Amino acid sequence: MQTGLKITAFAAGLAATFGTAYAVGGAVDPTAPPKGEVSHQEGREGHGEKERPAGEGERTAGSDELPGGLQVSQGGFTLDLGTPRIEAGEPAELRFAVVDEGTSRNVTAFSREHGKELHLIVASSDLTTYRHLHPERAADGTWSTPVELPEAGGYRVFADCTPDGKNAEGVTLGADLAVSGDARPDPLPEAERTVTVDGYEVTLDGALRPGAGSELKLEVEKDGKPVTDLQPYLGAYGHLVALRAGDLAYLHVHPNGGPGDGRTESGPEVSFTATAPSKGAYRLFLDFRHEGKVRTAAFTVHAGGAAAEKPAPQDGESADHGH
Repeated sequence: MQTGLKITAFAAGLAATFGTAYAVGGAVDPTAPPKGEVSHQEGREGHGEKERPAGEGERTAGSDELPGGLQVSQGGFTLDLGTPRIEAGEPAELRFAVVDEGTSRNVTAFSREHGKELHLIVASSDLTTYRHLHPERAADGTWSTPVELPEAGGYRVFADCTPDGKNAEGVTLGADLAVSGDARPDPLPEAERTVTVDGYEVTLDGALRPGAGSELKLEVEKDGKPVTDLQPYLGAYGHLVALRAGDLAYLHVHPNGGPGDGRTESGPEVSFTATAPSKGAYRLFLDFRHEGKVRTAAFTVHAGGAAAEKPAPQDGESADHGH
């Protein structure tokens, strides 16, 4: 059994007034919409990440501090999104920079977190589309990454990073992205304990709790057999992102342990410790790598026993994951 994992949590939000997006790959219900898609665009692999102390940056219920990521600016830094709008179904390039408010210059030095200087998350406001991207930085501090979002609607872009030289703590900056076209929002998928992704079955054990850490264990199987040879992805056997329905409050959960540490097993179970900032519905996105391919399993959970209206059943038996 894999040891508990360390949480690095941030909150980010967006008023959920936007529209349709593709259903996420490996949606919570094995009968996910056929249009579903989750993709990763992998950048350079690496190690030597800077680990954060357990609980650092964590937002819990009752906190007086405005959650990070609800703002385009945090901790003296601003996310300058140079591509605020793209066309649905068309390949595009997202360009942005992290600006130091003290100097008005682009930041060009970052601490590595799980092998990357910056992790970019793009999610639709209805939480049915999810992208975990790893953009490349130019010498002038401008970041860029290709992306294609097949359905129109409103999205949130999250830049998760630790700028060097001024702020020892990480920040999560958020900005709105509009995708032009005919927007038709999807309901939040129903809560299920087992999801299917490209022939893999991933089962969630544990409950997300508001204001208190709790263990979430995810077990990966294929063809009815436990997967015991998960491959490292960004220095770990699993990465977990949680987004709160309604405002997209953002939690990024990191492992406390990894390949080669002498105690962390390569599956079938991956364990995380997470804290929800409040009661409510959340969407969990687990990234794992096996046989050279990254896949994402997505779950809907309700923290604190919060009741949520069940969405109408959705058609389709499987989702196509374009990793």
